[in-house]
Amino acid sequence: MKSYCMGMLVCSALLVWAGAASAHEDLPLDLSSPAQGYAQKALPLMLAENASVVRANAVPAVAAQPEFDPPLLTGSNMHLVLGLATLVGAAATAVSPPGDDNTTGPRNRNGFHGTAGKVTGVLAAATVASGFVVHWNDFHLEDGWTDPDNLHVILGATGASMLGYAVLKSAGSSTKTSHAALAELGAVGMLIGVKLTW
Repeated sequence: MKSYCMGMLVCSALLVWAGAASAHEDLPLDLSSPAQGYAQKALPLMLAENASVVRANAVPAVAAQPEFDPPLLTGSNMHLVLGLATLVGAAATAVSPPGDDNTTGPRNRNGFHGTAGKVTGVLAAATVASGFVVHWNDFHLEDGWTDPDNLHVILGATGASMLGYAVLKSAGSSTKTSHAALAELGAVGMLIGVKLTW
């Protein structure tokens, strides 16, 4: 019995000593087995090894590309600005008075109305030319006549031709000539062509 009491006393002393040592280090009492300790120490190594295997088998990540910021001055933007300038010029010409009230001599073809009409005709020609240069591969007959790109080309080119013809007809005549309806119809054709693709 003495040996049993002595064993209990030694165990109690060891527990007190272990508790005191643990309290001194501010760590909880570790009662895990050596196998559990080994597994806990090996777990980060296993995770690191598995992560490298996953990384080796994974598709490399594509670096984040910065957002594309197109340049301000492009052929397409130039075509757009020329088209809108043509429509503004056509509207300014249509609302301005012709200024040919002179009934005794040749009419004034260089007033605001005449000059605006000539500028609008040049802008219409530049719009069509820039459209053919920049968007030449957008017109495909196999897409049909009702394709918005095809209608844009047809209405824009036809409208610009009608507008240009009306300007040439008026600018080439020293007498009053009927040209307003043709020019306005051409401008409306261009406007519909712009609206289809914008």
